[in-house]
Amino acid sequence: MISWKNLDTLESWQALARKADKADLRQELAGEAGAERVRKYAVEMGGGLTYYYGAKQVNDGILQGLAELAGEAQLSEKFRALYEGAVINTGEKRHVLHHLTRGQLGAAVTADGTDKRAFYTGQQRRIAEFAEKVHSGVIVNEQGEKFTTVVQIGIGGSDLGPRAMYLAMENWARENGSFRMEAKFISNVDPDDAAAVLKGTDAAHALFILVSKSGTTLETLTNEAFVKDALTKAGLDASRHMIAVTSETSPLAGSSDYLAAFFMDDYIGGRYSSTSAVGGAVLSLAFGPEIFARFLQGAAEEDRKAAEKDPLKNAAMLDALIGVYERNILGYPATAVLPYSQALSRFPAHLQQLDMESNGKCVNRDGERLNYPTGPVIFGEPGTNGQHSFYQLLHQGTDIIPLQFIAFRRNQAGMDVTIQGSTSQQKLGANVAAQILAFACGREDANRNKNFEGNRPSSIIIGDQLTPEALGALLAHFENKVMFQGFLWNLNSFDQEGVQLGKVLAKKVLAHDTDGALKVFSDLLDI
Repeated sequence: MISWKNLDTLESWQALARKADKADLRQELAGEAGAERVRKYAVEMGGGLTYYYGAKQVNDGILQGLAELAGEAQLSEKFRALYEGAVINTGEKRHVLHHLTRGQLGAAVTADGTDKRAFYTGQQRRIAEFAEKVHSGVIVNEQGEKFTTVVQIGIGGSDLGPRAMYLAMENWARENGSFRMEAKFISNVDPDDAAAVLKGTDAAHALFILVSKSGTTLETLTNEAFVKDALTKAGLDASRHMIAVTSETSPLAGSSDYLAAFFMDDYIGGRYSSTSAVGGAVLSLAFGPEIFARFLQGAAEEDRKAAEKDPLKNAAMLDALIGVYERNILGYPATAVLPYSQALSRFPAHLQQLDMESNGKCVNRDGERLNYPTGPVIFGEPGTNGQHSFYQLLHQGTDIIPLQFIAFRRNQAGMDVTIQGSTSQQKLGANVAAQILAFACGREDANRNKNFEGNRPSSIIIGDQLTPEALGALLAHFENKVMFQGFLWNLNSFDQEGVQLGKVLAKKVLAHDTDGALKVFSDLLDI
């Protein structure tokens, strides 16, 4: 029997809090003992990745306590309940089914009279068939010419995840002969966003994907109108240039304004939708459906590993447990995600939404106010750019901020050069290795301005190369980490009421139904 309890009521949590014996990284990582610690504190992930946490402020005693916490909090049982169709989204009374888009982990899930795994794979097949027709020239523009560019119109989870995944695979696909169409994205309702994309796009050879589950998202429909207006002014039939990704019940589903419509449902939140039709359409068109399938395989492999009951063999669960330990016992307010891979330039932005929209909550699953901190602030930037930006605060600031590095042994593009005895890739790797030790061990200096206190914890995920399988596994790792942390904090990680109030007030402004300060701000902006 699963029970949902607040974190601070769990006996294992209370025992862990009493220990308060965080590891001193300056000692733990010194000498050969430090080398052995790094080798020991590692867990294999899917997609050829490995999670290393030897530079975290944990020891065997703390890890044992975290394992006991995972058991008492029933993390494995709750994950199983989720992927077998329990109504985990209590706020909206919905299933949470994004794992089904990439595999069947347990018993079949039926909702709305439909086998949901069959529904998702059916949409993937429809998308694959459509993409192949576009690539082969069966589906063409009015002049009978092939489409060369795909443009996704969406916001939030309809943009951040798919955009991050596209950028992560672009160089790899070009190098491996899998690049089919350039992809671009329009998300912001700011007209400068759509205008910039359209001005740099050959509209006659562009295929636009409108992504809106409800078919009523204000920003997305505004950008659709912007694009349709531009197509019409260029003498093009917009209905020959647009497809929709929406729900079967939305007004977009049966509209003649689109070449085709592909479907999602209410059981997959936007920030979890990269492995659904939301990501599947644009990625299959850009790289081919076979590459999207490999991406799904990597995610599915990581999901299977996340079902492992032993936290010390489950990277996502262990990452989540350590993150909660850092947030709630050590009192660290934020986490920096630092990919030493330019291909992952937008991955931190995706994780900002994934983590902060999921676990940025102050009430539990029953709507009761919590008296402990929950989700941290997430931010990040690729290395080595970040080193010349905000690492100053990370090294010597007053707040300790845990770090999550991501790195690969080989680049994607197959291009490099040797300068001063080392390649660019080796220099990149040298920087991330050095940063881990610099943060952890610091450096004593009589000049306090040059003193580094150390004990700044980090983990690193390392792979050979960022492939479709590795990317899928990386995405699933963080999705599952966020899920496990939500379970620990007793949150509903799958609704996002915090984004609604601003939307309501914006509609009042546009309807000129304002007074007081809201009217003044509206007038200042000439609305």
